[in-house]
Amino acid sequence: MAVPVVNGISDGGVQMANEQTFFDFAAEVGLTKHIGGLGSTQELLELCHIAPGAYILDVGCGAGVTPAYIAKRYDCSVFGVDISEKMILRSEQWAQRKGVADRLEFRVADAQDLPFQDEKFDAVISESVTAFPPDKQRAVNEYARVTKPDGYVGLNESTWLKTPPPPEMVAWVSQDVGATVKPLTSAEWVGLLEGAGLKDLVAKSYRLNVKDETRGIFQRYGVSGMLRVLSRTLKLYLSNPAYRQFVKDVRQDGVTPKNLDDYFGYGIYVGRKPATESSG
Repeated sequence: MAVPVVNGISDGGVQMANEQTFFDFAAEVGLTKHIGGLGSTQELLELCHIAPGAYILDVGCGAGVTPAYIAKRYDCSVFGVDISEKMILRSEQWAQRKGVADRLEFRVADAQDLPFQDEKFDAVISESVTAFPPDKQRAVNEYARVTKPDGYVGLNESTWLKTPPPPEMVAWVSQDVGATVKPLTSAEWVGLLEGAGLKDLVAKSYRLNVKDETRGIFQRYGVSGMLRVLSRTLKLYLSNPAYRQFVKDVRQDGVTPKNLDDYFGYGIYVGRKPATESSG
């Protein structure tokens, strides 16, 4: 049974599911979708100059796959936050399975109001998350606030490659990425980093390949992880009528528009927080 990785559900005899319901489904099965796959995560971490022993914040950590990956590959400590309590539970479970629970912490939190003191982390990253908050500048400002001087803020986010996008492109993105998501152009994402006072900005944008996205999910989770996700998905499908309706609507309405990759993709956006000038 395929795991739906798109959002949206129409009113088809079952109460219409809102955006939170989709993420409830994703948390229930323990699935996090990061646009660009593992390759985009690796590039993001390299541009953020992650080094052994660093303290990293992952905003919107989902099921905890990226924090565990960072801890293993870079021998780092990672704090993951997510707005979903169930995702935090999944993150803790994943950390235990991967043997890195001693280096990971998780907490429910809003990207627009992070519960941390100033200048706490060596780097702050966020993947496929910052396109959601109503006040994106406030979120990026928070990322910069909790980053140490000379540390990095890095985003991996959905991006309009060409504007204005046709209505069918906007509709597909709303369904696949999220009804409340608002992709920005590369220039707009860079503008948010500039607005937060970050310097030495790097911006790289890429076209979306739907097949690569699916392969990327399997690469990120591995065989055992995907088997666990598929098992939970089957149980959810059999026990939850709203989820069955969701899958039906995805199959009916989830046709990828032609020339999607001309308009929609993702970008890696990184900035450095300047060192605090010494007084006197």
